[in-house]
Amino acid sequence: MIKNLHTFDLKDKRILMRVDFNVPLNNGRVTDDFRLRAVVPTIQHCLEQSAAIVLMSHLGRPKGKIDDDLSLIPVGEHLADLLEMPIKFSDNCISEDALDTSLGISAGEIHLLENLRFHNEEAENDSQFSMLLAKHGEVFINEAFGTAHRAHASNVGVVNHFKQKGMGFLMEKELKYLKDSFDHPRRPVTLILGGAKIDTKLSLILRFLNKADTIIISGGMAFTFIKAKGQEVGGSLIDEKMISSAKQIMDSAKNDRAQLIYPSDFVCSRNMDSKPKGVYSWREIPKDLMGLDIGPKSIERFKKIISSSNTILWNGPMGVFEKESYAEGTKIIAEALSEVTEAGQTTIVGGGDTAAAVRSFGQDNMSHVSTGGGASLELLSGETLPAFTALESL
Repeated sequence: MIKNLHTFDLKDKRILMRVDFNVPLNNGRVTDDFRLRAVVPTIQHCLEQSAAIVLMSHLGRPKGKIDDDLSLIPVGEHLADLLEMPIKFSDNCISEDALDTSLGISAGEIHLLENLRFHNEEAENDSQFSMLLAKHGEVFINEAFGTAHRAHASNVGVVNHFKQKGMGFLMEKELKYLKDSFDHPRRPVTLILGGAKIDTKLSLILRFLNKADTIIISGGMAFTFIKAKGQEVGGSLIDEKMISSAKQIMDSAKNDRAQLIYPSDFVCSRNMDSKPKGVYSWREIPKDLMGLDIGPKSIERFKKIISSSNTILWNGPMGVFEKESYAEGTKIIAEALSEVTEAGQTTIVGGGDTAAAVRSFGQDNMSHVSTGGGASLELLSGETLPAFTALESL
């Protein structure tokens, strides 16, 4: 059992909190603060309980080298604005100066450590590096769901040095919606899967063939399934290596609970940078064109399925939503999910591109929008995540 934030007496304690501040930057400014805002309730609760907080995170992939473009300084400045309070910063997460700063902060203060991945020892889960990080706090709280599927020093190795360890509100919410809500779901259950890659969603599909009532296969991955049916798809994206897996899934579905649904029409063009050439049936995509978004008939069918479902999980966009000409399918599905959320249905959005899509369309009022991409897929697939295992108490 993993202890939650309410389990601990935080008064006058130093909390070492692993957060996921791996956010996009442009010219030294945070361009999407979703992951920062997601952890603010946990930070505020700790401050209200008269705790001092030491925050640690990674940013990007500096591969063990100092990279000024991947410094957490602008992230700390943005967080300070969100919290409307100053934040102390150390330019090395394990230096004596950094440790002295952590030992010196008072209740109600925050200290942010520099990018963990400036040290190779972080990704290597090095025991000495873990011990040095642990010196920053008396209580360890993990709020970095985005890295929960990685066994690194800051979320796994460090735990061995704490008697008091647990998860914050965000990790608790991720578990509630991505794991617990599917143990006894409100039916009908619908999965909407899109994006281009099948391999990352294969375990998820196989697991939910018996858990879901409907699985909508859309986005770029739909073409591999259509190809597996023996139908040509023009120049549309397919993954030749996954055709046999698609056939396996379709064969399994014949004897399982879930009904597999595919798009019936697509918006097509020569490439994603060209204007649409028209809408074509899945059986009639011209050889010189490729499907880049779902068509109007598919959109209407998917909306009807959404409206009649009580639990809906969406992972993967319907098309190349980054291009305005091919964003309609993803946008309308986001709007449909937003509407049924207000009606009381449970809507869960996986992290990564799907979470970015709903935010870009201003439709982020779902029951839950995950902060983790790979972590959310692995948890939904029934896999055990190292960060959660490390926190479990005997």
